[in-house]
Amino acid sequence: MQEAVMRRVGLALISCSAALLVAAEASAQSSAPYCLHVYGPITYDDCSYISMEQCRPSATGRAAACMVNPFYTPPQQPRARRHQQR
Repeated sequence: MQEAVMRRVGLALISCSAALLVAAEASAQSSAPYCLHVYGPITYDDCSYISMEQCRPSATGRAAACMVNPFYTPPQQPRARRHQQR
């Protein structure tokens, strides 16, 4: 019985850790509109480019491609305040 409880606790911890890692990765990828996707034994995305032209030199000569960041959300524009008339 105690073994089953420990197994459930372990699975719950693993699930929570995986969810946090996915959330952290998604938020990190939303920082710029373009990503460098690097292929290889360790495939990763570097989403720190503000233009496709800025990304392309980083992809040249390696197994990589520049792409639009699907997770990018542009910064919110400040809303104009309306002054109440008195």
